[in-house]
Amino acid sequence: MSGNGTRCVASYLCSENLRQHSNIRTGAGIKNCSLITHNHKSFEFEIAMGEPQVGDEFPIKVAFGDVRGIPVSMGNPHFVVFVDEFGPAWQGDAAEIGKHHDFKYGINVELVVVRDKGNIEVRFYERGVGETQSSGTGSCAAAVAAIFSKRAESPVRVHAPGGPQTVRWEEQVFLRGPAQLVCRGEILI
Repeated sequence: MSGNGTRCVASYLCSENLRQHSNIRTGAGIKNCSLITHNHKSFEFEIAMGEPQVGDEFPIKVAFGDVRGIPVSMGNPHFVVFVDEFGPAWQGDAAEIGKHHDFKYGINVELVVVRDKGNIEVRFYERGVGETQSSGTGSCAAAVAAIFSKRAESPVRVHAPGGPQTVRWEEQVFLRGPAQLVCRGEILI
């Protein structure tokens, strides 16, 4: 499941046949995408990401110390860790957390700095990939954990190196963000 990837598919479909709503089948079920704005090859969508599964905060022991985090599933697993700042070795720390024996198949790790009740800053370390500039499901997981732990209130603006997204959590989670078509391709068989 990829929130950003789903938004890109919706943008492509919208560019082919301008429509206000698209339903995209993902490994985590059908995601409903609503077009918010459109300007030539730039789009903004809000995606209904489904109901999150949130667990209680718990500690794990890693080489650099004890770490507390909140597990969140958005159709894929996340472990959200709140920090005061992103240290120079955050990628190594996140890699160690993601491979911890408590997470049998690995886990996506979000390190989160809460700026205020409506804004968080996030760094993403995805299992099997490493550091990424943005993550739709990671943004949702980080916002949900911040709201669940009363560190933030819905909606939450999630700031990441790849750009901001907005997450609101009612019964289900809604992810809002941009997508821009930069090229097209064709596979010839």
